[in-house]
Amino acid sequence: MKEEILKPVIEASYLTAANAWRYRAILRFFYIQHESMRHQLFPREILDHLRQSPHFSDYSEEQLYQDLNQLVEWKNIIARQETSRVASIEEFKKKRYRYQVSPYTIEIERMVKNLEQMGTAFGGSLEKTLFDRLLTALNRFAANSEVGDEELNGLWEDIFDAFRKLTENATDYLAHLQSEKVEELMMTEAFLAYKDSLSDYLRNFVTAMQRSALKIDATLSQFGQEDIEAVCQRLAAYQQRIPRLDQAPSKEELVARFHLQWSNLRVWFIGDQERPSDLQELRRETHEAIRRITRFAQRLGERANNHKSRKRDYLNLARRFADCSDMEEAHNLSACIFGLTNTRHFYAPDKDTEDIYAEIWDRPAVELTQSPRVRNYRAKTRPNAIIDHQQQKQAQLAEFLQTKDEESQLLAELLRGDRIDLSRLGVIEPHVRRTLLGWITRAQSNKQRIVKTESGRHFRLITGQGQITLASTDGKLQMPQYILKVVD
Repeated sequence: MKEEILKPVIEASYLTAANAWRYRAILRFFYIQHESMRHQLFPREILDHLRQSPHFSDYSEEQLYQDLNQLVEWKNIIARQETSRVASIEEFKKKRYRYQVSPYTIEIERMVKNLEQMGTAFGGSLEKTLFDRLLTALNRFAANSEVGDEELNGLWEDIFDAFRKLTENATDYLAHLQSEKVEELMMTEAFLAYKDSLSDYLRNFVTAMQRSALKIDATLSQFGQEDIEAVCQRLAAYQQRIPRLDQAPSKEELVARFHLQWSNLRVWFIGDQERPSDLQELRRETHEAIRRITRFAQRLGERANNHKSRKRDYLNLARRFADCSDMEEAHNLSACIFGLTNTRHFYAPDKDTEDIYAEIWDRPAVELTQSPRVRNYRAKTRPNAIIDHQQQKQAQLAEFLQTKDEESQLLAELLRGDRIDLSRLGVIEPHVRRTLLGWITRAQSNKQRIVKTESGRHFRLITGQGQITLASTDGKLQMPQYILKVVD
């Protein structure tokens, strides 16, 4: 990030200062004279102009000099001492100045003036000819790549001038359509008079966009990276040949700026790997604007029809029924106008095909059993036989007793006195290791560090010093020195 971005813009201080109304009046006069090719003004001219307004009726010359000095300090104007029209030494000592507005202030005043003309609403437009202008400029740029640097610079400016107008006008106009004020206007009856013209305006823009977008994409794809690099180098060299008295940007900065412009143009129409093109987003927002206009118009039409008298329609309908020759024809007419009077819906849960285009009359019939809609209805059930699970119970009991006996036998083998010291067990089986680790885990989750085994024995977990190696037939395990001590 450049340091210039982080610095405050002191030239814009006059817009929000305490006496902003005086500073703005002075600098607006400077701006108007600058546009009329008068670049240097004397204080007397400024004072005469200000006193024409009732707001400056009591404005003194001393106040003017104070304001001018402040603007000089803020770098809005540049003071130059006038020595060519001095008639005496006293006039020279008074340092008669003439003032010139700075370039920053010119751009700020031009921006402020545009903001005043724009107001609080969005502007912009959807000019379908801008796509054709951009396509024409790109084709000329592709066909005249070997022209001189000055003409190449003109072609480059034509391309991005059309591109800038296209993006800015389209963005502002779509934001205008989505603003709250426009939505309120769409709710009124007067909107119906503009509905057709607005819809046609948007559709013509979409048509021009679809017609020219593919051609622009094809033209942009013709340029390779080497071609654009050569063009950027030529444009940067041409810009550096333009004589400037102030500090000019370096060639690297100019080349980077031209590369960024071309990259933005390409991404806007074609997109890249990170995000789709902005052209697709513009197309989507335009279609959404057309749908919103249609919805608003439909709502207004429905609202108008709700208050409309249907007497004439009912009389016409009554005459049609009166002209029926028999009751069968009247029933047919009623079905066409009002639809079915009593409809029944059936649900078939079975689905015999996954084809979404299958017609229902081509499928086989499905039987569906309907339950009676009575409050006391219950489905009939048949009494079932009682199944004897005595054998499964005996097998589970035998398995439990066998597990308990194996655990008791394991404890008898591992106990040395009133404890099990894991460091003195030697080589054990994997199932023995799993059982011991299970007891240790359960003891660690207890605040008293006591575990109850399946056989009913209670052990307290004691942690010794250092590490041990618990050897098993399938490997070795490094772990702390644990001791399980009998507490019952």
